[in-house]
Amino acid sequence: MRNARWRAATRAAIALTGAGALAAGMALVLTAPASAGTTLGASAAEKGRYFGTAVAAFKLSDSAYTTILNREFNMVTPENEMKIDATEPQQGRFSYSSAEQIVNHARSRGMQVRGHTLAWHQQQPSWMQGMSGSALRQAMLNHVTQVATHFRGQIYAWDVVNEAFEDGNSGARRDSNLQRTGNDWIEAAFRAARAADPGAKLCYNDYNTDNWTWAKTQAVYNMVRDFKSRGVPIDCVGFQSHFNNESPYASNYRTTLSSFAALGVDVQITELDIQGASASTYRSVVEDCLAVARCNGITVWGIRDSDSWRSSQTPLLFTSSGAKKPAYDAVLTALNNGTTPPTTEPPTTPPPTDPPTDPPTTPPPGPGGCTAAVTVNQWTGGFVANVRVTAGSSALNGWTVTITLPSGATVTNAWSADRSGNTGTTNFRNVAYNGQVGAGQSTEFGFQANGTAGTLTPTCAAG
Repeated sequence: MRNARWRAATRAAIALTGAGALAAGMALVLTAPASAGTTLGASAAEKGRYFGTAVAAFKLSDSAYTTILNREFNMVTPENEMKIDATEPQQGRFSYSSAEQIVNHARSRGMQVRGHTLAWHQQQPSWMQGMSGSALRQAMLNHVTQVATHFRGQIYAWDVVNEAFEDGNSGARRDSNLQRTGNDWIEAAFRAARAADPGAKLCYNDYNTDNWTWAKTQAVYNMVRDFKSRGVPIDCVGFQSHFNNESPYASNYRTTLSSFAALGVDVQITELDIQGASASTYRSVVEDCLAVARCNGITVWGIRDSDSWRSSQTPLLFTSSGAKKPAYDAVLTALNNGTTPPTTEPPTTPPPTDPPTDPPTTPPPGPGGCTAAVTVNQWTGGFVANVRVTAGSSALNGWTVTITLPSGATVTNAWSADRSGNTGTTNFRNVAYNGQVGAGQSTEFGFQANGTAGTLTPTCAAG
């Protein structure tokens, strides 16, 4: 979090107000740090959820800081240590020591870790800021792959892409160097993350998406709905929820959470802080999360007010001296009064009716057997291919897709399929969870490769 971004978020909130408008994831295993009902993490765990905080590695030497951290929380998010400038300060040279310090501290004490963040238009190292086009696309995908692979099996959920939609009421994508590599860059990042760390939940994370009526909220909703309709691997959506006088808590916040959850994704409150630490607002946020079964948990963005990027607004649950505030008591009471687990209610406001982005064209299914169609995202030196398998007039109980790669192309990884070979004629066979496909229905898999895709012509065989 940086002050520059806070100013942008505030300006966006003012603009919106002025406009008047607007599982394939890792199992959540929670270890309570104390007896249930006495601390935030323990009380959340009793409700099948987590209560986490952002952590800075350099503060782990502060005993007052770690005393509260170890006592109260069962999930941590590295505040800056997993961002691009920290993990790849020079292209191709990765640095993980500070991130590993946080991960090791958390895991040795039974806490879990949210990874933040793999792809973002801010906090890019200078070498990445100077790149564009296909070179940037390849560098971004390599970064996602390398970092997620390094921490494979240690991360509960990744913020794969952070803040990709612009502020204001247009509902458009943010004009960033990553966006200018092609509108599918977010999808490509999620597919690379799934291949690199298949056990982690994959999340999209953003701010000013709390109010259900706002155009930015609706734009993210439409993207997630599109991804789910096309089999893009997205498991969760993070709501930063930085509430302040210009961007206050909205009475329809629960509607926002439940509407996204109804798409079949988990929802997580990822960076919560509230100007003035209103006890009633903190209580409402917790109650809203507990009312939505797929709201996995809440992370506050810092421990004490002095640890906050908005310290002058005293937005956290502990004073700078480490004393509990009335907001802490309100949160703990709300957690202890919650039910376990509630049933997700359907959205109280009808979702948008605009159709999602058209999926790739698929040949009509034949009389039995199966067909396969491929879409390719090519950059200089590599490509990602997404393959849709469609059953004919009979259901499939297994399938194999064969693709002949052009000379010089080499598959580096694949997801949702078992691969045989990596050059020339390559076979992809279903894995356990996607072999059974109903008549006329589809499933998808994908792969990443070096080289040039050329014209790929997949063939599909049943069984």
